[in-house]
Amino acid sequence: MFAMKTFAVLILLSVAAVSATAQPCVDSAKQVIPSFSESTAKTYEADLAIAREAHTRNPDNADELIWYGRRTAYTGKYKEAIKIFTEGIKKFPNDARMFRHRGHRYITLRCFDDAINDFEHAAKMIKGKADEIERDGIPNARNIPTSTLQSNIWYHLGLAYYLTGNFKKAERAYAECQKVSKNNDMLVATVCWRYMTLRRMGKAKDAKRLLDSMPKEIEVIENDDYLKLISLNRDEVRPEDLLSTIRGDANTLGSASLGYGIGNYFLYNGDKDKAYTIFRKIVEGDQWSSFGYIASETEIKRVVR
Repeated sequence: MFAMKTFAVLILLSVAAVSATAQPCVDSAKQVIPSFSESTAKTYEADLAIAREAHTRNPDNADELIWYGRRTAYTGKYKEAIKIFTEGIKKFPNDARMFRHRGHRYITLRCFDDAINDFEHAAKMIKGKADEIERDGIPNARNIPTSTLQSNIWYHLGLAYYLTGNFKKAERAYAECQKVSKNNDMLVATVCWRYMTLRRMGKAKDAKRLLDSMPKEIEVIENDDYLKLISLNRDEVRPEDLLSTIRGDANTLGSASLGYGIGNYFLYNGDKDKAYTIFRKIVEGDQWSSFGYIASETEIKRVVR
């Protein structure tokens, strides 16, 4: 009996030791500050100063805290942004927006499991509630927001699952996202990722049916790259023609997003060499925080393992 108790104590001590030495993902995560033009950097820093001051004046205002966190992230200080959203979660534990925004930045830092936890929690919190438009921190050309709280939660949850290789759960999340994608920009982005997910699951027929359900003529404000990828997967354009539009340029958000989709097209159509050539080209660029870059990086790591 004494020996069993001693053994149990040793096990508990061992678990405690592991817990004590375990380092949270965000602490050990790599953080790459984006390269901004001088004018852009000044704009972002000025916006951040305004947001910081507003939060300081109203520390118990959820909206001000969210914008402080978002503006912090735009400058590339992702770990600091996560701390701000964590503060928000402590103050406003029933506000799904805090988990949504922190989860996004967990993805940026490649802390995918943490992101999944946040988005799964947020998804439970919004169940049965009315959706709400999310203002853009960096407005598009028409200054018309194209996403909502619920669509962003499901979209990012789908992406986090996708990046961990859990395509089954990713597809379910994108299906939920499609239900709340009420404008063309959000719809084409969601359908594009859902299509790629289905193809990675080997469900080519389901993927084709998904694209067939989309209108032939769609007008978007900012998600033109996803629209091009839908045309690619409908065999309406040649992959080489799309590649020619980004060849030699891996340093724009569009190049990373479009490039990943083209690489993925080659991957699930059997040309792995061409796919990984494109993925490597993307990670040679400077779009470290973009989803296309993160997805390309993840594909390369899967092969290395």
